[in-house]
Amino acid sequence: MSSDKDSQSIEQAKELAERAYEAQKILATFSQEKIDDIGGAMARAAREESRRLGELAHTETGYGVAADKATKNRFSAEIIYNFIRPMRTVGIIRQTESIVEVASPRGVVAAVIPSTNPTSTVIFKILVSIKARDAVVLSPHPSAAACIAETARVMREAGESAGLPPNAIGCMTVATIEGTQELMKHKRTAVILATGGIGLVRAAYSSGKPAFGVGPGNVPAMIERSANIAKAVRDILTGTCFDNGTICSSEQSVVVERAIDSRVREQFISEGACFIDRDQQEALARVVATQTNTLNPRIVGKSAKVIAEMAGIKIPDGARAILFELEGVGRDYPLSMEKLSPLLAYYVVDSLAQGCDRSAQILRYGGMGHTASIHTASRDAAREYGVLMPVSRVVVNSPSTHGAIGFTTDLEPSMTLGCGSWGGNVTSDNISPRHLIDVKRIAFETRPINQVAEQPRANVTTGSPVIDRAAIATLVDKFLAERHSKLAVQPPPSAPLPVAEPTQTVVPQTVSAPTPQAAQNGKLYDFVCEEDVRRAIAMKEKIRINSKTIITPAARDLGEDNEVFARA
Repeated sequence: MSSDKDSQSIEQAKELAERAYEAQKILATFSQEKIDDIGGAMARAAREESRRLGELAHTETGYGVAADKATKNRFSAEIIYNFIRPMRTVGIIRQTESIVEVASPRGVVAAVIPSTNPTSTVIFKILVSIKARDAVVLSPHPSAAACIAETARVMREAGESAGLPPNAIGCMTVATIEGTQELMKHKRTAVILATGGIGLVRAAYSSGKPAFGVGPGNVPAMIERSANIAKAVRDILTGTCFDNGTICSSEQSVVVERAIDSRVREQFISEGACFIDRDQQEALARVVATQTNTLNPRIVGKSAKVIAEMAGIKIPDGARAILFELEGVGRDYPLSMEKLSPLLAYYVVDSLAQGCDRSAQILRYGGMGHTASIHTASRDAAREYGVLMPVSRVVVNSPSTHGAIGFTTDLEPSMTLGCGSWGGNVTSDNISPRHLIDVKRIAFETRPINQVAEQPRANVTTGSPVIDRAAIATLVDKFLAERHSKLAVQPPPSAPLPVAEPTQTVVPQTVSAPTPQAAQNGKLYDFVCEEDVRRAIAMKEKIRINSKTIITPAARDLGEDNEVFARA
């Protein structure tokens, strides 16, 4: 049965990729205005359906909170769309006197969609792909296939009503790992947008295609001693509780300086969180982590109450999040991993330096390159922390969940966050349409190597070039004479200056001084210009030359007409 499903998924991936490839050829011919009209229609449709799609995602996956999923849908359809709307992605996108940049679409985008943020990620990936004039084929997580397909249908119909070519948006309905791999490796696929677990991201990067992959976050949030404690705690809980922690930039651990530890604990409790003891921690760890020390998908996106019941521990009614103090990070401390739920590891350190070390350890255990956050009143402390974190974005004094995606910060709004080389990603950017286009650059010369004489102007009447041989000959004569006068070795002042054969009359210095002279090599001229010929004619002399003598065009014509030259 599994084999049949895999075969169906593989065949569907091939068919959708081929159809998308043909549709993209049409899409590539569209103007910026038409692309923007299509994008606007799709964004409006997604915004109008954001609540319903959020409810569908919550119902199908069981993850998160329906209202929060609706908020994420609106974020993609409004904030992200408004950010990308003015971008130029067609034709000349930037130019200076020396460089002209031209945008070209990449082709077909293979978009892998996670179960944690299914509908909002679909909205985002469709909008950025079509904005770049790329077709897109969606590969949904099997546990979210229905809500992903419905979101794609809503946007496809809105887009086609505005002129989008049929099949420019495709969505697999039979999704398996094998089918997803076929889509990523298919010859028509130009680029991959992969959001999901580390295994899927690695598969994207090993496909042989350009890929933007986003893996786990495991975000630490440090509270430095100068922080506004009430706001810091409120922000951290807002982030980790939003959609029950399903966004990969949500806080997973809190790192607190000892000087403010007691005040921070009190603030967490007053804000609706609770701390559990060591015995309860062990029970919780058995539910959170599997026997192979990976995250149990059954607790992802669940509320603190549901997870506590699964672990058999009691927490206060209405508790928003569960906190537990840990002494280390790694496999011996399973609760130090990314938990994607309102569960927060709690660490106490003596200084900012120790806090930086602990935060870096947390990131190395499953969050390299993604996001870190700090709450502080000191800009210097924020800079010191940020410089030391092996991440692509550091959020300061804001929920990391919202700050990293550009909701509460000036980072580019996006639902796909690159993790840089730390996380094995090709970029550390928040992904936008700019990553889905190729830019060709037309470069004009600014530092010439060769100087070329100006070409003759075209005849205005006939369109053919007008060649003035006399003018050209005069210019060449002048250039060569000037060059020769600089290079020629002048004879001593007392010696007479010969202009013809030694046996003939020598021109007095008073006559020859103002006139350019041809240099001699023994009894031969090695250079002859027009003035040399005219002087020889006037003096009725011969000019001796050989095959090495340089003769300007005007001098050659005049000398041959008057039979001045005598070959040695």
